[in-house]
Amino acid sequence: MTVLINDTGFLTTDPTRWIDPEARIDLPPDTDPARLRCLLIGKELVRIAFPGFADGRGFTLARMIRQQGYKGWLRAHGHVIADQYAMIRRSGFDDVEIDDDLAARQPEEQWLSRADWQAHDYQSRLRGRAA
Repeated sequence: MTVLINDTGFLTTDPTRWIDPEARIDLPPDTDPARLRCLLIGKELVRIAFPGFADGRGFTLARMIRQQGYKGWLRAHGHVIADQYAMIRRSGFDDVEIDDDLAARQPEEQWLSRADWQAHDYQSRLRGRAA
């Protein structure tokens, strides 16, 4: 089983359950950026894999997808840790999917402490204004 997480905490219902399976795609973090436009045609849910918490390629891929104008649902899945949640959201992801074991090690409170992800924008704080 897996656990879905968004700004409100652990979800009991998948907000993308209505999306047709044909309109979903899973992308590995090493997806060729030149192929993104073709891969995303007709896709309403894109899941980007995070094979390890130290593998940041998914952040870059999500940002590129949003910069190309993708308006659908972006989900990070795999080994994402609560400390990365602010960056996940700023990169353009809508939510995170982790396995039950990781959720047990990083309970909902840890994720919720980072749910105000806009407040954790260090660049804005350095410039002297709120995010």
